[in-house]
Parts: sequence; C-alpha cells; structure tokens
Amino acid sequence: MSDLHIRCATLSDIDTVLRFWREAAEGTSISDDHDGAARLVTRDPEALLLAERDGALTGTVIAGFDGWRCSAYRLAVHPDCRRQGVATALLEAAEQRFATLGGRRVDAMVLEANEQAHHAWAAAGYHREDHWRRWVKPLDD
Repeated sequence: MSDLHIRCATLSDIDTVLRFWREAAEGTSISDDHDGAARLVTRDPEALLLAERDGALTGTVIAGFDGWRCSAYRLAVHPDCRRQGVATALLEAAEQRFATLGGRRVDAMVLEANEQAHHAWAAAGYHREDHWRRWVKPLDD
C-alpha cells in the first residue's frame, strides 16, 4: 500500500482521533477523552500510530510498551477502508516498534463480541488465550 502513510500521532491529532474512534472503533473506554489521549501522546509520543491515505485518517493502533509487556489497543480501521491492508500495515508498524524496544510478545485487547476483529487479529497471526481474563477497576471517584 504505497499510498498509505503510517505516522505517530501528535497532540494536534487528538480531537480527530477521538472523532475517528467514535465512528470506527467498537465500544468506548474511560480514557476516550482529550485528557486521556493527551496523556498517552505526552508520555509516549510513539505509541499512538495513525494510518493516513491522502491526508485522511484511515486507521489507528496504540502500541504501548512498559519495558516489560507489549500491548496493542484501539486497532480501528474506518469502515470504508476495511479489507484494504490498513490493519496489517498498522500491526506491522506496531510490531516493528515493539521489536526495536526489545519486546518479546504482544498482548492485544479485543472485545469479546467483536467477531470481525477476531478474524482480523487471527489473520495477523495472533491467537486467543482463554486461560487469561482481564480484571479492571476504575480509579475515578
């Protein structure tokens, strides 16, 4: 996909990314606000990867690395751009980032009910680990 450009998000991209997630991503997160995304980009400027075609945002992935674990979140592709290699390009960029940082395995968070995403992740070589469950606790009041 020579016309697809992958780059790191900047603070000026946040509002566009939040609008994009409302249209292209499944579900929402407690962190899906300007402050949450700004903290991510400020703390790790290379974590939020954007795919663009002709200047338009077509996909995102968060490629977070804490020094121990590689985590992929918010793989989202615009509905009009699916099945065109956008997710593949984003995951390749994320995996390259992880390898450069010394990562050894990628954990991806995928919504249980998002069957379309299950197929995309499987096609990229990921597999489900049923013996793990995610436990969460919101830190707000």
